[in-house]
Amino acid sequence: MNIDSISASPSAVPTPCSFRVLTDEERNASLRQSLEEVQWCEKQDLWVYGYGSLIWRPDFEFAEQRQALLRGYHRALCLWSRINRGTPEQPGLVFGLDVGGSCRGMAFRIPAESVPKVFDALWLREMPSGAYIPRWLRCRTSQGDIRALVFTMNRKTDAYVPRMPDEQLRQVVYSAQGTNGPCIEYVMETASALQRSKILDKRLQSVVQLLQSQTALLNPQQA
Repeated sequence: MNIDSISASPSAVPTPCSFRVLTDEERNASLRQSLEEVQWCEKQDLWVYGYGSLIWRPDFEFAEQRQALLRGYHRALCLWSRINRGTPEQPGLVFGLDVGGSCRGMAFRIPAESVPKVFDALWLREMPSGAYIPRWLRCRTSQGDIRALVFTMNRKTDAYVPRMPDEQLRQVVYSAQGTNGPCIEYVMETASALQRSKILDKRLQSVVQLLQSQTALLNPQQA
């Protein structure tokens, strides 16, 4: 089985010293720049696109939710996580949007009056480092196209993982655990959320099958 998500040899695992957290100044500057790009005014609602944990744990109030198709990017376990789902010594993997293909996710409409609070929390959650590049991209919904904030993968960061052999992927996901819990929990929760929303992601299904095969090996009586 060849999972089209990530790949790296064991030597590609970043060392703890290679991780860098953005300063408050840098993070706030990034947020200001994104709002300036969309020319946000205080009476304007904004859309946020979710493709991973934002789907099942947005942690913010929203006025509307729509299933949305984003073209030009696909969902992949292509980001090392050394805080939320791993540690600097044993990083886990979380989803990013890598270039190519398309991705179905959820778009959330944030009321204008909630934008400052919600976006500040979003930047704390999604932008602790420079691993993501926030972009305003066109997403297709059944009610029409929208322009949404999308956190895309920064391929220039050391946290980016372009591809990974199946066995290493399985080992990383099963072993890593961070402040938000085990890495495998994050992957399976995302898969379940997509299934509940009737979103088909063949790449993620392949990952789930791989992880389930590991479970069968560890618990042969349950297989």
